[in-house]
Amino acid sequence: MSLRVEQSLSQLLHEALVSLRTLGKRSVLALLGIVIGSSSVVALINIGHNAAVDAAMIFKDMGTDTLVAQFPPKGNSNTPMRASLDLEAVRRSVPGIAHIGALSVFGGPIVFHGRTTNANFVGTTADIKDAMRLVVRDGRFLSSFDASETYGVIGDQVAQALSTPGDPLKLGDRIRINDYLFLVVGILHNQPRAMLMPVQANESLFIPAEGMRRIFPTPQIGNVIIRAAPGENMERIAHDAASALKSQLTDHDVDIQVPQQMIDGMTRQSRTFAYLLLALGAISLVGGGVGVMNVMLMNVSERRREIGIRMALGARQRDIRNLFLLEAVTLTAVGALCGAVLGMTAAWLYAWLSGWAFALAAGALPLGVGSTLLVGLFFGIYPAVAASRLQPVEALRDE
Repeated sequence: MSLRVEQSLSQLLHEALVSLRTLGKRSVLALLGIVIGSSSVVALINIGHNAAVDAAMIFKDMGTDTLVAQFPPKGNSNTPMRASLDLEAVRRSVPGIAHIGALSVFGGPIVFHGRTTNANFVGTTADIKDAMRLVVRDGRFLSSFDASETYGVIGDQVAQALSTPGDPLKLGDRIRINDYLFLVVGILHNQPRAMLMPVQANESLFIPAEGMRRIFPTPQIGNVIIRAAPGENMERIAHDAASALKSQLTDHDVDIQVPQQMIDGMTRQSRTFAYLLLALGAISLVGGGVGVMNVMLMNVSERRREIGIRMALGARQRDIRNLFLLEAVTLTAVGALCGAVLGMTAAWLYAWLSGWAFALAAGALPLGVGSTLLVGLFFGIYPAVAASRLQPVEALRDE
């Protein structure tokens, strides 16, 4: 019995392939529509996934345990921001803060052995190294004992810009800023970009906060970086830290960014974007399904006499229905496989051109191939049922 069923299925599949081959260009055009629809679904799902992954990477290196405080003026106040804050008082009043540091930023040229490059001059406290996850490649970072010294820790990109093959910038060298010489006591590793950070470490020179007056006469704290201890409630720390900082300020507010809230918002936005792309792919796939239905209806119309002969020889309605339904599914299955390959290639190419790291979305292939087969089945039902309902006598009269 199973052998008979297997032979019957193989025979039906063989007849379906022969029938599709006889359709010639019409079959190819319908197949092309399915390939385009299937590849659109697979490619757009992957593009949406890669876009979301790339957006999430912006926050990855900053860490969800890091907060950045800004100090916008209250109302129309023109009072400059303070040059220092009691950060230890904030640490004592807010349980859960592991590291806290302040930044004062000013830009300008650095000169070393006649070579000049622009950089951010960052006046900072010692704890900023751990708050910003800075990694020192050579030497050390600034300490609390360096407050009155003309010491500097230089970012990797700035160090490279000031170096030449025969004369690299190294520990112990002195660089000139305005009329002051700063001793390089540390060189940072190349740091990944963190978009929420107010400064990029690679493009900066870190000096003691007290030494900023040598470069700029009225330095102001621009940001406070807070890193929480593991497992802490970030929203609570942000609220408590804002209250502690406001108690030290009269003319400025405290605005603290919570990365996890931004990540959640970006995740929702990425999900909406993915749904939009999926809808566009589905529209293209439905267009391909309509093409399959048109080809199958034409196929039924041209094979009315064959249908009549099959029925006269004993074929049942379900046999005729299954034959044409199998033809539609076979056509869409070939299109789904070709579309999957084309869609993956298109998604990889798009990621490469965009500079993203390509990652295969888990649901791309199952959803792309599965939806294509369902579309082929749905649009193939009507022609198959129409063929099975033909009356043998009427079908045999057709020339």
